[in-house]
Amino acid sequence: MLLTKSEKYIIMLTKLSKMVMILGLISVVVPCLNEQEAVPIFYDEICKIADKMSRQALFELIFVDDGSSDDTLNAVKSLNKKDDRIRYISFSKNFGKEAAIFVGLEKSRGDYVAIMDVDLQDPPDMLADMYYGVTQEGYDCVATKRATRKGEAKIRSFFARKFYAIINKISKTEIVDGARDYRLMTRQMVNAVLSVKEYNRFSKGIFSWVGFKTKWLEYENVERVAGKTSWSFWGLFLYALEGIIAFSTVPLSIASILGCVLCILAFIWICIIVVKTLIWGDPVEGYPSLICMITFLGGVQLFCTGILGQYLAKVYLETKKRPIYLVKEEG
Repeated sequence: MLLTKSEKYIIMLTKLSKMVMILGLISVVVPCLNEQEAVPIFYDEICKIADKMSRQALFELIFVDDGSSDDTLNAVKSLNKKDDRIRYISFSKNFGKEAAIFVGLEKSRGDYVAIMDVDLQDPPDMLADMYYGVTQEGYDCVATKRATRKGEAKIRSFFARKFYAIINKISKTEIVDGARDYRLMTRQMVNAVLSVKEYNRFSKGIFSWVGFKTKWLEYENVERVAGKTSWSFWGLFLYALEGIIAFSTVPLSIASILGCVLCILAFIWICIIVVKTLIWGDPVEGYPSLICMITFLGGVQLFCTGILGQYLAKVYLETKKRPIYLVKEEG
């Protein structure tokens, strides 16, 4: 029996849809900030992986331009014109990587969603193992962490290790040392992450807080392929504070305990001075000691007030209910 062209076309579409259902779709979210040089290099590398995994999964790439001041958006647009798998979102200004990750997860359509840096510090060739972990081994997420910090500035490595040590001691949410945002998640876990609508976001903490069964893969530190990082030491320090404030109230407890201890010490010191004066007639210590004491107590008060102010500032921003991001252009 001969089939017409329309019937053949319908059969072909049916087979294709069945193939899509069998293979599944991986959405790759790629935050970008001033990465015009890295975008085409990343695209070439991810296409190689997509070709290797063509019998396992289909791919879509979601580039999120976080208010870049260079030609990052134009570089992504040129790729979008020649490849239907590419989508892009451009913010009205720089809202930060956390907002870029959030909108990428929100706009993704895949059964599985990966987050990758465009500078190729997240090796694309690990995607095959990550996909196997979530599809065959029963994991909800396969995440990555750096085995070493080789090639990173020593002072940055030192403070990074101390940050993970501190936050894991004062927080109930465990954050793995050396953890990267690079991970592949099931749709169920992505939906759970998206349900956390807070404005002040710390993704590493959120990924851990929502739970789900996670497998960790290690890899050696990789240098970026092009461009310069937008992260300064001060920016990373503030980001670390954001994580501590978001997932621990221990600093508030420290401020309270410190205040109580100082009150007790001050009372004891007053008693000692009164007793010495009444029994031995010793004169009260003079001006220098008084100034030192006032300066010390003033510093402690400002420190504790600063801790309280940080938490109040976050509450203030949350209650304003500003949007996490604003999209200028999408394609």
